Amino acid sequence: MNRREFLLSTGAAASLGLLSRSAAFGQTPAIAVPAPAPAKSTVTVQMPPPVTEFRPLRRNTGVFTGRGGTIGWLSSPAALAIIDTQFPETAAICLAGLPGRGGRMIDVVIDTHHHGDHTGGNGTFRPAAKMIAAQKEVPALQLAAFERTKQDLERRDRENHAATPTPAPSAPTYPDFLFGDSWHKELGDEVMSAKFFGPAHTGGDIAVYFERANVVHLGDLVFNRLYPVTDRPGGCNLRHWIAALEDITRTYPPDAIFIYGHGKKEFGVTGTPADLLVFRDFLTALVEHTDQQIKAGQSRAEIIKLTNLPGWPDYFADDKTSRLPGNLGAAYDELTGA
Repeated sequence: MNRREFLLSTGAAASLGLLSRSAAFGQTPAIAVPAPAPAKSTVTVQMPPPVTEFRPLRRNTGVFTGRGGTIGWLSSPAALAIIDTQFPETAAICLAGLPGRGGRMIDVVIDTHHHGDHTGGNGTFRPAAKMIAAQKEVPALQLAAFERTKQDLERRDRENHAATPTPAPSAPTYPDFLFGDSWHKELGDEVMSAKFFGPAHTGGDIAVYFERANVVHLGDLVFNRLYPVTDRPGGCNLRHWIAALEDITRTYPPDAIFIYGHGKKEFGVTGTPADLLVFRDFLTALVEHTDQQIKAGQSRAEIIKLTNLPGWPDYFADDKTSRLPGNLGAAYDELTGA
């Protein structure tokens, strides 16, 4: 049995666990939860202003980087499109500075998945957009993440005996146009298509393709040389994710420019199919390592102690901030059906 067959054959026995959760996942929450301040504290922590950049790619497309997942854009004389929306502050910067917009309405905003660092700016774009589109699972996943965040805040307040409740997070702005496996839209002299490759990073990830520019936005289907977020409650399935990356490399032209949701600084947020295959191989190594540890009798608690995966130095992270323990926990739960 080859590596791909191993990964897919074991998939039928493991639950997706869309509603299961564990404090040991170590995942980035869909909506950021601030730590509660001491009851008598009057100190206000100021976030540094975001460093933002518009970078053209080709044929009226480009990327915007700020705070959160990378935004993709199309700005031609005939059409405007936005892929992902980051957070309200940087969404406002993107909307105000979008090259060539000139006050026009945006034809479509599309969310690659439900996480807050990709959809938190939806409300900012909503008044300026004709539609916000997403894969059909996204609204339910947004709502579930929002409810989990509220419950976590309430639990934290109880545990800390907070005199004043932590303010509730803002409700998400949901897409108003949903599709299933695929969708196409003509945008002037460009054609935008979206495709769902099955559960991967979440249960509703899509790839968005500007067909004539030959540019593909993958959202968080690729973390370029970074330990990924493995959101089991949001539908993450590592073995399907590996298969999806293989399908993506077969679906789009080898000379396409790929946009990634996140990337280590020295590797960036755009690249080629080679980056997808590196990430596929990392996820494969993650699952195989976890499977070997399970077969060796290691417990979940023992397995997730590892903070860097040997043999993958490009992914290495500080022990205190590494997401690898959460990745290992997600792999363990998937392999054991937890």
